[in-house]
Amino acid sequence: MNRPQGSPGHRYGSQGTPSRTAAALVSLQTIVYKETHRYLRIWIQTLVPPAITMTLYFVIFGALIGERVGEMEGYRYMEYIAPGIIMLAVITNSYNNVVSSFFGAKFQRHIEEMLVSPTPNVVILLGYVAGGVGRGLFTGAIVTAVALMFTSLPIHNWAITISVVILTAVLFSIGGFINAIYARKFDDIAIIPTFVLTPLTYLGGVFYSISLLPEFWQGVSLANPILYMVNAFRYGILGSADVHIAVSYAMMLAFIAAFGGFALYLLNRGTGLRS
Repeated sequence: MNRPQGSPGHRYGSQGTPSRTAAALVSLQTIVYKETHRYLRIWIQTLVPPAITMTLYFVIFGALIGERVGEMEGYRYMEYIAPGIIMLAVITNSYNNVVSSFFGAKFQRHIEEMLVSPTPNVVILLGYVAGGVGRGLFTGAIVTAVALMFTSLPIHNWAITISVVILTAVLFSIGGFINAIYARKFDDIAIIPTFVLTPLTYLGGVFYSISLLPEFWQGVSLANPILYMVNAFRYGILGSADVHIAVSYAMMLAFIAAFGGFALYLLNRGTGLRS
């Protein structure tokens, strides 16, 4: 007799056990819930500091220095730097959320419970990345609200604006995951953000247009992946960018594919996870 389409047999095996897909979805939902609850539970430490820091950026760079700069690429300086400051918050918070959470799981050794469970490694990766993306978007929304207190943000293209911020949060969440895999002590999770991420962010066109740079340094700037994200986001809001939007999307997708594949490879090998 044919089984009705809505019967439990489509979700459960012949012995009444959950199917692999259903079990994987439950695992993913559980990890995402844990990660979301973690940063919301300590919101004073995770969400308030970025809002205060970015407010200082707007006051110092936008209100004080911006009055002397005047315009940048035909836009008021405050309006020009607002997309970059929002993106700065998304990058740092999505990265920090995953690197601290996954390293904490390693340090406290409860990551071993997930590794010995039937949960696929790709689900573990997706769960942590989703948590990082959630915090990145949450922080980005808060900083956007702060930005609107200082300047207007005429959205040029909603689809580009939303997709770019999501892709950026995904990329840096994966980056935080890779950092956490290699980290052996708490000091190791601060090395990449301090010596790599921060310089790349500040040199990524957040506060200036690369058209102001000499030709040689413009070429050097094009090697900075953050430049493409900041400019794509700025294009989505203002409709102007130093880099073609198609090139920016290609770079983001390429980095996500490369970093995602590498993170899954490390997870499958057990790099940094097995004593």
